[in-house]
Amino acid sequence: MLKVDDINVYYGAIHAVKGISLSVDEGEIVTLIGANGAGKSTILQTISGLLRSRTGSITFLDENIGSVAPHKLVQRGLAQVPEGRRIFLQMTVAENLEMGGFTQKSSELGEDLERAFTLFPRLKERRSQIAGTLSGGEQQMLAMGRALMSHPKLLMLDEPSMGLAPILVEQIFSTIVEMNREGTTILLVEQNAQMALSVAGRAYVLETGNIVMHGDADDLADNEEVKRAYLGG
Repeated sequence: MLKVDDINVYYGAIHAVKGISLSVDEGEIVTLIGANGAGKSTILQTISGLLRSRTGSITFLDENIGSVAPHKLVQRGLAQVPEGRRIFLQMTVAENLEMGGFTQKSSELGEDLERAFTLFPRLKERRSQIAGTLSGGEQQMLAMGRALMSHPKLLMLDEPSMGLAPILVEQIFSTIVEMNREGTTILLVEQNAQMALSVAGRAYVLETGNIVMHGDADDLADNEEVKRAYLGG
């Protein structure tokens, strides 16, 4: 479904992503783990068209998307939930969700809203509430629900557990698994490596812009080096 081949991304003179190649097959949950500054978010932003690579290619559904505008990628089935949620704070919960459905026919929005409310019942209770007054966990649910309104084939999640209490982290990751079970392929960037590896099928480990390990998520969770660096082992 997604193939990233030899991308190099710079912030000015800073070489943030160094020759990265990775792939995501249909139906998978693939995770990128690594410390702050490893290049995880930069990779997602490059895939989604917010940043450009100086080299290589990015292919989504057998089409090179390296020069496609971000909003066009959403129409093609590639959506991202950004780090920090980036919801529309002055809009209601329902209005935020409707904004996520801009690629869909207006006649389908009601059904899509109900799907989001089924996945996130708390949002239904707060559908008329101003989004900026929601808790951090509720805002994360809203950001994920908004992305799902576009019917993504591939959903990219950037640090969904950031700043959340442990019980909410469990809920968010349970929902990630449910979304995947319902047919959404997921590329997950997450600092909580233990949670990420517990839900993913495959994983890539990043250090300072390089992939240093990749493979089966369970195998990496048992790897002594990964345990020491990311799992507190």
